Amino acid sequence: MLKGFKEFVMRGNVIDLAVAVVIGAAFTKIVGALVDGLINPLIAAIFGKADISGVWNFDVNGAHFSIGLILQAALNFLFVAAAVYFFIVMPLNKLAERRARGQEPEPDPLTTEQELLTEIRDLLRTRQP
Repeated sequence: MLKGFKEFVMRGNVIDLAVAVVIGAAFTKIVGALVDGLINPLIAAIFGKADISGVWNFDVNGAHFSIGLILQAALNFLFVAAAVYFFIVMPLNKLAERRARGQEPEPDPLTTEQELLTEIRDLLRTRQP
């Protein structure tokens, strides 16, 4: 029973998922800070409300409707999705594309000493029978 549990936990995709959850939680704080520190003050300046969730609220027969709350959640989702795409998915896709084509990043240019040693090596190769 414990052996099966150990195999399950040590499986690669479980560990990847755990890492993704931890990174996602940390990333959520970054997006939250962006929304609270930049987006909400802009909205407050435009609409005169503390954040977008306070925009377009109305009551009908004692029921409270908040269109702004839906817009706030959609805006947060778009920020997270854009950040994940532009900072994680796109660079990894470009790297995978380079590797598939066999175009690893160019190595650093040779120093003068390395060029000299390469020439000596090539001369020695041509002289041997």
